[in-house]
Amino acid sequence: MIPIVTIDGPSGTGKGTIAELLARRLGWHYLDSGALYRVLALAAQRRGLDPDAIEALAALASTMRVEFRDRCVFLDGEDVSEAIRTEAVGNAASRVAVHGAVRERLLARQREAASLPGQVADGRDMGTVVFPNAPLKIFLTASAQERAERRYKQLIQKGLDVSLSQLAREIRERDERDGSRSAAPLKPPPEALVVDTTAMTISEVLVQVLEAVKRAFPDATD
Repeated sequence: MIPIVTIDGPSGTGKGTIAELLARRLGWHYLDSGALYRVLALAAQRRGLDPDAIEALAALASTMRVEFRDRCVFLDGEDVSEAIRTEAVGNAASRVAVHGAVRERLLARQREAASLPGQVADGRDMGTVVFPNAPLKIFLTASAQERAERRYKQLIQKGLDVSLSQLAREIRERDERDGSRSAAPLKPPPEALVVDTTAMTISEVLVQVLEAVKRAFPDATD
């Protein structure tokens, strides 16, 4: 049986950073499920597909050539690691993700990623849909304002001209869309450890998550 830790939550909670740090600490594999939806959104934009063109999006989800290697993401052989991290692609990914047919096509890809010695998977439905039997499920949360400020700082450091109020509005809209969709709505699994990261540093969150891992997998952190 493959040991699996799922880390879910909305954007800006630190789940990607925590998941990657945890995987590195344990020597396990890391699955960034959100990158798959972002790659699909980018591929759809480049093909001129409407975010509500369900059949075309589902077909693209099955056929697009995506590779994860050397901590980079490749679409049809092109490194799109930076291109998929824009706000526009993130919002488009949220719109694409509401479609059950699209999620179904990507589900198999996500499950196939799990392999020994273990898997740390981050996303929005890792613990509820993709790996419902995972022994340890983490759900990170934070206030919308705090998450907007974190994203604002990231974009400013990249030299981009952004509006904090607009970011906060977009995050709230994305939360509403992700939480109310009929297909795999964003919510904590009933058995998940919920961690509010609003007033916590990455190091503090990692310590709390590692403690949970030690309880769930005593041999993993020896």
